[in-house]
Amino acid sequence: MAKVELKQPVVAEIAELLDGAQGAVLVDYRGLTVEQDTELRKQLREAGISYKVYKNTMIRFAAKGTAFEALESDLEGPTALAVSKTDATAPARVLANFAKKADKLEIKSGVVEGTYYDAKGMQVIATIPGREELLGRLLGSMQSPIANFARVLNQIAEANANA
Repeated sequence: MAKVELKQPVVAEIAELLDGAQGAVLVDYRGLTVEQDTELRKQLREAGISYKVYKNTMIRFAAKGTAFEALESDLEGPTALAVSKTDATAPARVLANFAKKADKLEIKSGVVEGTYYDAKGMQVIATIPGREELLGRLLGSMQSPIANFARVLNQIAEANANA
């Protein structure tokens, strides 16, 4: 079997992973211990993020013609790819948080909702709360004025009842 035929399924796997992805992050995992790598994979899996080590050339072929093609300049050295199809900022958030404990983990770059960001940009993206947290904050800020209004009406009713 030719080398190209062996590589096609891997390229197809990466292309399928990137298809419809909200966010993807490239990391250099060199220097992580087995325990650290296992813990990182567990955290990513729990967040619904696909994480796998691929050859740079395979990622390059799979990303050709997509928004993820912008990652090509960072495909050097050992590379792992973290992809989320549901939460665009989740890969950056989980990886940046983990990198605080494991300083060997280095975020190279990423694409979030079709826009390329370098390592510094990904650090900023990592500070953006997840969709669920943002929705919770929005709901909380919408409920606050209503709750205050209800309290005022209740106080007025009690004042009238006591008068």
